[in-house]
Amino acid sequence: MDETSQKIIDATMSLIRDKGYVATTTKDIARLAGVNECTLFRKFKNKKDIVLQGVEQEKWRANVTPDIFEKVQWELKPDLEMFMNAYMDRITPDFVNLSIGLRAPQLYDETAPLIMKVPQAFVSFLTEYFEKMEEMGKIGHFDFESLVMTIFSSTFGYTFLSASFNQNLAKTSREEFIKCSVKVFVDGISG
Repeated sequence: MDETSQKIIDATMSLIRDKGYVATTTKDIARLAGVNECTLFRKFKNKKDIVLQGVEQEKWRANVTPDIFEKVQWELKPDLEMFMNAYMDRITPDFVNLSIGLRAPQLYDETAPLIMKVPQAFVSFLTEYFEKMEEMGKIGHFDFESLVMTIFSSTFGYTFLSASFNQNLAKTSREEFIKCSVKVFVDGISG
């Protein structure tokens, strides 16, 4: 990819993160990228084409892969803290806001499968972890899907609310939130 095309993609994705897809115009993109609007259309078919090429780039999507969960100790408390931290390290407020901007009806069919890879990866890795913990005799048998969705919902909820309201809704730090959530969860399945 040439430098001009990358500038256009970066400008587009930044604007969508900040304003949403519909409110982002090709004039805005050209201005932020430092190019003429004509250049946009020489490099890309349309605004949607720019976005679809942008979401294919690793820098514009959260890279939730198995390697981020490699530090498993097979102890529930530190492992769940690691899972939540690994997710929150990648699902930054910028990524949350971008993913909201990418849910416009004009893009949804193409972007939803890419956006869904992040929660699907987290849910899959955590489910496998619980199954292995059960095999090792470290936890009893539970409805692992419900357990995983509880942890994911809590993790995603904190991340989403932090992206939306900074610390204005809750004054709890990320570290405090994770420690408290994990303690409640571990106490709940241990009791």
